[in-house]
Amino acid sequence: MALQVELVAADRQVWAGEASSVSARSVDGDLGILPGHTPKLVVLTEGEIRIHRTEGGVASATVEGGFMSVEGDRVTIVTDAVEQPSGV
Repeated sequence: MALQVELVAADRQVWAGEASSVSARSVDGDLGILPGHTPKLVVLTEGEIRIHRTEGGVASATVEGGFMSVEGDRVTIVTDAVEQPSGV
């Protein structure tokens, strides 16, 4: 089972694909998402997003806040500004 992940900035789609897990920093602390996670909507703070890709490797990006939505096995991360991710 895999997560369908989409990382979107205000002006473009930054990354989309399958992942085994996603980690991010929310206003309530660090958060990890695995397949089958309960639905969740969180406000993100400035920090690193780490996307563990199913084909191997990790895509990481630094965001300046935003939000992350988890619904089923779909994770959508929306931010105003993001540095180009590494590992993609």
